[in-house]
Amino acid sequence: MKFAKRTESLPPYLFAEIDKKKQAAAERGVDIISFGIGDPDQPTFPHIVEAMNKAIHDTSTHNYPPYQGTKEFRQATVKWFENRFGQKFDAEKECLSLIGSKEAIHNMIFATIDQGDTALLPDPAYPVYKSSTILCGGVPYITPLTEKNNWLPDLTKIPTDIAQKANIIMVGYPNNPTGAIAPIEFYNELIAFAKKYDIIVLSDNAYSEIGFDGYNAPSIFEAKGAKDIALEFHSLSKTYNMTGWRVGFAVGNERIIKALSTVKTNIDSGVFKAIQKAAVAAFETPKDIVEKNNNIIKERRDVAVKGLRELGWEIKEPIKATFYLWLPIPPNFKTSSEFASAMLDKCGIVVPPGNGYGEYGEGYFRIALTVDKKRIEEGIARMKKEGLTFKAQACTV
Repeated sequence: MKFAKRTESLPPYLFAEIDKKKQAAAERGVDIISFGIGDPDQPTFPHIVEAMNKAIHDTSTHNYPPYQGTKEFRQATVKWFENRFGQKFDAEKECLSLIGSKEAIHNMIFATIDQGDTALLPDPAYPVYKSSTILCGGVPYITPLTEKNNWLPDLTKIPTDIAQKANIIMVGYPNNPTGAIAPIEFYNELIAFAKKYDIIVLSDNAYSEIGFDGYNAPSIFEAKGAKDIALEFHSLSKTYNMTGWRVGFAVGNERIIKALSTVKTNIDSGVFKAIQKAAVAAFETPKDIVEKNNNIIKERRDVAVKGLRELGWEIKEPIKATFYLWLPIPPNFKTSSEFASAMLDKCGIVVPPGNGYGEYGEGYFRIALTVDKKRIEEGIARMKKEGLTFKAQACTV
């Protein structure tokens, strides 16, 4: 048998490998506490499930959906976006339904990167950015995210010759895995940079609605001129606890939307219409329901931060968005993989190693606050018992 060489250039997908290790430990009888994949443990809100139940019995939803999304879905999307970010989009030309944002990120990279083309990518980052670039035959140019620069790429350090040949630049805030946030000033700088070199900007805003302590994440389209050169991905997965439903949307420049649509129409057949009807109900979710959900995450954040500080992690400021903590590994471990293995073997705790998110993720690990606070407290207790503590310099998560 012969397979495409492009598959040989990719490492195993991080979360698939984590899942294998978790299952193997569980089969040995280990009581697993998983801080691994960012999959909300709370159920989808009841009114969304009710809308889905009604829609699935409507036989008009049983045929192929429109490729770009139903008119009802796209109109609800742009209405939600305008209410949330104050930015208007044409539902017909500047909006597209997605089977979750993961597939759309890949398809957008496929639409913009030919063999040998350069993509400016963050590191550490969601692994799909780099793997999709490699699958398309592109050349990833890494823009490091460091604590010193508040986990934002330093655009001034991108060489002119690299910027001149780059097709796209990818950003994602609130950030996975670091939990960092981006101010509107950064987006203004990014758009100016992209226009100077005619680079398409792709913004992954999947965590826009998970904010705490009064923080509301901006959209890149609040930056001046962004619609000329940018596209933003949104997912209903995290906001409404709908990871398994696979529904999201993209808004942005008409030509960029058209390029993404061209790829998608040749690859998939769109989102099941009943799910789109449920998504419309999701967009109408009262703010207090979303805030209640966020308060659960905030409470878990506070429990985790308190416990980790007691174990020696000097956390200067808790995250304001996402449900991730990004922490340095203890200094007595050489690599993040070594620490992640120790957490699983000694404590029965699953955490992703930072190097799974790229070269600049080495030395860190991520905690997903997607388990009950009692299990977080138990995880902290296990770490204390097994001596997995941190005694070193301050960090920010």
